[in-house]
Amino acid sequence: MKIWIVWLPNVGKSTLFNALTNTYAADAANFPFCTIEPNVGVVEVRDPRLYELARQSQSAKIIPATIDFVDIAWLVKGASQGQGMGNAFLGNIKNVDAIVHVVRHFADERIIHVNGRVDARADAETICTELMLADLDQVEKKIWQLTPKAKSGDATIKKNLSCLTQIKEHLTNGIWLHDILSTLDEDDRSFINTLHLLSAKPMIYAINVWLDDLPRHKEIKAQYDEQLGTCCIVCAALEAEMIGMQADEKQSFVLDAVGDTTAPLPTLDTLIATAFDAVGLMYYFTTWPQETRAWTIPKWSSAPKAAGKIHQDFEKKFIRAEVIAYSDLAHYGSWTKAKEAGKLRIEGKEYIVQDGDVMYFRIGG
Repeated sequence: MKIWIVWLPNVGKSTLFNALTNTYAADAANFPFCTIEPNVGVVEVRDPRLYELARQSQSAKIIPATIDFVDIAWLVKGASQGQGMGNAFLGNIKNVDAIVHVVRHFADERIIHVNGRVDARADAETICTELMLADLDQVEKKIWQLTPKAKSGDATIKKNLSCLTQIKEHLTNGIWLHDILSTLDEDDRSFINTLHLLSAKPMIYAINVWLDDLPRHKEIKAQYDEQLGTCCIVCAALEAEMIGMQADEKQSFVLDAVGDTTAPLPTLDTLIATAFDAVGLMYYFTTWPQETRAWTIPKWSSAPKAAGKIHQDFEKKFIRAEVIAYSDLAHYGSWTKAKEAGKLRIEGKEYIVQDGDVMYFRIGG
């Protein structure tokens, strides 16, 4: 899975990217045009369930799910018409699965905002507008290509042209296409997928706050959820300070920095999990003494489809799956004890895999 990080200048994106990837691949500086060349960071989805299963199985190896975070370039108002970095790079990010838009909540006179003011909602509108304008340009070109072909009477071309006309209307009215995909039929959604339109992808807003804002993170999130949509609160500066720390070290560091708090604070793990869910993916687990692994699959996948993730022949030769829910394994402490307690289920080809299922597959010859 690939996630594109998009941003206006000086919102803390490079600091966030560094913390996400646990490296210093992205340059962080207080001036425009800082990031020009693309950076790609492979980020592990650090699910505590995976490590508990590995502990139970005493696994020699742990393989988590991963996300590629792609940091390409920042946008400014007018980018779709060539302003700032322009839109030359847009063609290179058509295959990303979702977009994380880093927006700035914190105010600091020492850090220049490109628009001279801190307004997360206005920043979000700027980015969305530029991406929709780029999509609109592509849609209009496609309409121009298909219009003469539709005169042949081909039903598929006529339907695609009708779909494009609807899309053009939505984009002209400032509607983010991903928000209305569920209202379209399967054929139209499949056609839209072939266009790789940026506004057809889910958008997650990473609201970058200062350390002092963290005690109010629920209030801030509620505010932006209502204004923007799917949001996560992050404190990039704090996360960057914790690069290289172990989990227990991070906990102590946060307590020293923020003070004792009864509510869990948002972390980069929250952002990663939210992005994973927004794309419509989940994972199941396999666990052995050799390795414990998270296997990424689309939601609503059948057991044979899940088996095919391990090896394509497994889908064809699937017989049954032995399944124990992670919650039962966590409660009983081992596969053997959970099985003795009657928690092992035998599932067939029609079974829809649930997030966190721990599975063994029986495969025919």
